[in-house]
Amino acid sequence: MDGRTSTGDVAHAVRSAVEAAIHAPSVHNTQPWSFTVAGDEISLRADLDRLLPVADPEGRQLLISCGAALLDVRIALLALGYHPEVHLLPDPDRPSLLARVRPGESTPPDEHALDLYAEITRRRTHRAGFTAEPMAEALVEALVGQAGMEGARLTPVRSPAAVRLLGAITDAAQQAQAQDRLFTLELIRWSRPPGSTRRDGVPADAYPSEPPRTSPQRFAQRDYARGHGWGTKETHPEAVTTGLVAVLTTTGDSRADWLAAGQALQRVLLHASAHGVHAAFHTQALELPHLREFLREQVCSGEYPQMIMRLGRVPDGGPSVRRPVSEVVDGL
Repeated sequence: MDGRTSTGDVAHAVRSAVEAAIHAPSVHNTQPWSFTVAGDEISLRADLDRLLPVADPEGRQLLISCGAALLDVRIALLALGYHPEVHLLPDPDRPSLLARVRPGESTPPDEHALDLYAEITRRRTHRAGFTAEPMAEALVEALVGQAGMEGARLTPVRSPAAVRLLGAITDAAQQAQAQDRLFTLELIRWSRPPGSTRRDGVPADAYPSEPPRTSPQRFAQRDYARGHGWGTKETHPEAVTTGLVAVLTTTGDSRADWLAAGQALQRVLLHASAHGVHAAFHTQALELPHLREFLREQVCSGEYPQMIMRLGRVPDGGPSVRRPVSEVVDGL
């Protein structure tokens, strides 16, 4: 630091940045990250005990999740008046160390950073349909721009035929995984029954009890309930549309690209949340290498698909559970 701010101010910013990071989205809400704070430096690490060895053996989704957490750290520091200094993948001999971040020079927080920071705890993952209220084209263009700021591409899928293809391939992947015992056991590990006090995984009140039949195209959802009848009853019958389908891609497929995709994803989600828009994720086809390669060649113009999502409006957000800071941070 340059001495223009007090040690107490810096410590507050560092703690606030880590507290923001734990609200990032993650695959199956695994929250696969840990942090170490040493002075004013935050180290972000991948928690490999939370890796999905069947669905995500290379750790692509894990790093996307950690990239989303990294974006939260950056946004928090910006909102609190510091320019974040980020060193990505700083040590090749320590692959689980993903980034080091410290608050750099003081900088006046811009309005956009403050808006995004306010959405970090409000953003929710959605797992059903959306209302018929359309998204303004200006907002869609802004979301595309947000992804581009992080070196990724967000492509709204306008063609009905392409939407049908993505829905069909998602359904095929979902059915294939449902027949795979190892996929099923892995999903069970992160499915929480009603009344569970666990602060990770997908709780029973975070998805509808009946698979949503969205129009014009159905997109298969994970079967977290596995026939138990868990989930919430439909309380908003007007939320039945598919919403805007979009694909997030990168030109490369390295660990750095995955971290960039996670940061782009979270920037898109926070900007969308600030405008009352939620997202539903569909990663089943991206977890099967041959289907992901098919999408890369036939749908994504040779770029690597990192996330398939639907965007739209819902009457209210669902619940969210997170592990406490004390479980994921050393040094505070």
